[in-house]
Amino acid sequence: MDHIMEAGTVGIFCMRVNLITEPFSRSRSSKGKIPLSLTIRPACGFPGEYQFPTDSEALMRLLRQKTNLSAPVLERFEGKLCAPMAARLLGVELSDSVLTDIGYFID
Repeated sequence: MDHIMEAGTVGIFCMRVNLITEPFSRSRSSKGKIPLSLTIRPACGFPGEYQFPTDSEALMRLLRQKTNLSAPVLERFEGKLCAPMAARLLGVELSDSVLTDIGYFID
C-alpha cells in the first residue's frame, strides 16, 4: 500500500492525502484569518473523506510545522486560499498523529 508508509525507523506512519480548502465567506477577520473548510481525502482514491472547519493561519502553521513541503509550494498554496475556487495540495504526507490531532482518525 503506497498510500501508507513508515517514516524512518521510529515507527511513525504517514498517509498520503489530498487537502482541499474552500472559504466559508469572502470576508477576512480583523487579523487577516480566512475561515476555511478543509477536506482531507486519501490520495489513493480509497473512501475516507473528512471535512472540518479551520482558518488560514492555523492551516498554514500546521503545514509548515508538520510537513516537509517546500517554502515555494506552501507560498503558492497560501496565495490561493483567498481565491473563490478551492485551493488544493495533492499527495501530502501527514503522520497518523497529525491526522488524529485534527480528527481524521479517532483514538
